Amino acid sequence: MVTLQISDRIIAATGGGGGLTLCNAEFLAKLGAHVYCLDYQKEPSVEWLHTQARVADSKTGSLTHIRLDTRNYEEQEAVFAQIADKHNGIHGLIAGAGVNFVKPALDYPPEQVDRVMDINFKGVFYSARACARQMIKYRTPGSIVLIASMSARVANRGLLCSVYNASKAAVDQLARSLAAEWSQIVDGKPIRVNSLCPGNIVTPMVLKNFADEPHLKAQWEDQNMLKRLSESSEYTGAVLYLLSDASSFKTGASEIVDGGYTAW
Repeated sequence: MVTLQISDRIIAATGGGGGLTLCNAEFLAKLGAHVYCLDYQKEPSVEWLHTQARVADSKTGSLTHIRLDTRNYEEQEAVFAQIADKHNGIHGLIAGAGVNFVKPALDYPPEQVDRVMDINFKGVFYSARACARQMIKYRTPGSIVLIASMSARVANRGLLCSVYNASKAAVDQLARSLAAEWSQIVDGKPIRVNSLCPGNIVTPMVLKNFADEPHLKAQWEDQNMLKRLSESSEYTGAVLYLLSDASSFKTGASEIVDGGYTAW
């Protein structure tokens, strides 16, 4: 029977120190999953600690913080091996680590091109690969969700972030390519790989965009069909669906959740 059950599954979540990924991590943990939040911060933030306390109070799953620089592929391999070795496998990944840098293309500093692509694309690839190695090793075919963006498909009107958009398009394509490559990789069973393409979310990164470009909030709200920005909690259902057996026939797909922005 196909269900949305996620209890007792081992899930890794990069970028899990805050924002969209932490929101999803909390949701999954409260449904009984054991979620490892992998984040660049050496110590968890106050927000993360409060989230962990809420999960503990729910007496369901768990949240664990591990410091990880997703740009370092050797570090990624070691951390994913550590998680899988402890639990004899790993069942899912949310690859959500990402950054943005807003600048006209003609003025975009080379070092920022490298930084955005290293984190948003290379880091996501390294995470997916490290996770897949452990799924293969422990024969635990699972599901990988790569966090792309609606910006993988459209340019954001009024926001000059060409490199970010290109990095998310690369992630969206990476999901299709890995899905094809790993469709029967674990004893004839798949590691399913899909991308999630969110619309405009109220996150710390977006709030920084609003601070830099105050006109953007009203402009973005007007550009989607629902005439508002989304909250991180509005993506938890999509992530649960993609990580659970309810999406057992779904791989190589882009799950677009954008309030109709790209449907105009």
